[in-house]
Amino acid sequence: MHLGYPIATGNTAEIYLVENKIVKVFHDALPNTESMKEATKQEYAYSCGLPVPKILEVTKINGKQAIMMEYIKGETLGDLFFRDKERLEFYLNLSIDMQRKIHSVIPDSIESMQDKLTRQIESLTCINPRQKASLLNKLTSMSYEKRLCHGDFHLFNLIKCDNRVVILDWVDASSGDIRGDIYRTYLLYYQFSTELAETYLRLYCERSGVLESDVMQWAPIIAAARLSEQVSSDNAEQLMEIVNSSLE
Repeated sequence: MHLGYPIATGNTAEIYLVENKIVKVFHDALPNTESMKEATKQEYAYSCGLPVPKILEVTKINGKQAIMMEYIKGETLGDLFFRDKERLEFYLNLSIDMQRKIHSVIPDSIESMQDKLTRQIESLTCINPRQKASLLNKLTSMSYEKRLCHGDFHLFNLIKCDNRVVILDWVDASSGDIRGDIYRTYLLYYQFSTELAETYLRLYCERSGVLESDVMQWAPIIAAARLSEQVSSDNAEQLMEIVNSSLE
């Protein structure tokens, strides 16, 4: 298959548009189960009735793992926001509508958030054993009703297509606490813009009744887990500040 040039490149894969289909080709360094893992989670979200691109095939292209999926024509809410920043609350409210739909799903067969976060925290070498034990104890002490969580929810993973919004990138989805998922979105925004993060958190909590203080309880756990990902040195320093200040 001739792929041409990628239309997007991320930490895990390159994205191509071929014959009106999206082809996601994964980097060689990833485990050879990565494509099936992501496809399975996306198919699960699709089966729940959420607006998600349909998976067409999990395959290999030029020896690399690949997923072929439905092409959704439109623009991300992130791109729309950057063109018209005066409409920040409008686009955030659109996104919150979608995130709350995700959070309304009671999952029966998807990776546990606790297992995923435990694995990420245990892999860290930048924190000491005492901090690691404290984080894991805090994680196991959390009580919540398990709901479907996206794990990487932000404006650039939402495409506005005609009169609907479609949700992309399900590889980090899990069954867990919506407050952890809300904090993860808050953190992703916070590393870009404090105003964006604070506005998002205020709007979500106003519309859902979730308490901001309950969301912030997840700060050290989610920040530590984020450290296990490919983040810049500036972001890593910021994440360590959150972890350290929360554990004092």
